[in-house]
Amino acid sequence: MAMPRRHATSVIAAGFVLAAALLSGCGSDDESPSEPATSATSAATSAPAAPATDNGQAQTFTVTVDDMTFSPADLTISVGDTVTWKFEDDVVHGVQGIGDKAMGINSPLFTEGEWSYTFTSAGSFRYLCPIHPEMRGTITVE
Repeated sequence: MAMPRRHATSVIAAGFVLAAALLSGCGSDDESPSEPATSATSAATSAPAAPATDNGQAQTFTVTVDDMTFSPADLTISVGDTVTWKFEDDVVHGVQGIGDKAMGINSPLFTEGEWSYTFTSAGSFRYLCPIHPEMRGTITVE
């Protein structure tokens, strides 16, 4: 007997939530949390990553989410810097931290828009797309 469409959608959504919960507990090197910078916005303009400076001022870096990739996938920043993920793909994506240290990294799902996170402690922060777990990236904070 076929499952009603409404029930099937609920089952699929529950599966995504369960998968995201399981993936978020996948190990980490450090237990210290970081705080999110802002919540979602609807702007989806593309901008290059800001260059690092030696004047001690916090910088904002951009990771573009397009064509099923995070670009750049690996980024090195300083404590206090912010990373903004800009979503510009035809399919839904998100940003979700992997492991205890990266638990605060958890964006809404987007096809277009942006989400930012300020890194307040040093370490390596791994993340993935909760819908497409093969899409992965790392933010190294020095």
